[in-house]
Amino acid sequence: QVQLVESGGGLVQAGGSLRLSCAASGRTFSTYAMAWFRQAPGKEREFVALISWTAGRTYYAESVKGRFTISKDNAKSTVYLQMNTLKPVDTAVYYCAAKLSGSTPRYDYWGQGTQVTVSS
Repeated sequence: QVQLVESGGGLVQAGGSLRLSCAASGRTFSTYAMAWFRQAPGKEREFVALISWTAGRTYYAESVKGRFTISKDNAKSTVYLQMNTLKPVDTAVYYCAAKLSGSTPRYDYWGQGTQVTVSS
């Protein structure tokens, strides 16, 4: 089992920045990759960014490339999402997720989410 706890959400003006954190505990050594997703009101959950746990390879949704940066601290078992130049369309609940295998698209564990609200 892997437990994920997000933090760092809040209210920010357009153009501002926030850093989200996701602390993992439990069997974190079995993690293949960690990712951030988000879900805006009335919309489906969408992929934001991913980082592979060992190699540190990163992938981003086109909508956040150049503005968001995903990173990790293996010693702290924590993944971060630095969000810059925030826009009102970035308003959503942000979820951290962990996958144990790179051969399937399935994410095995999810956090409870943290709200990010960007005002215009």
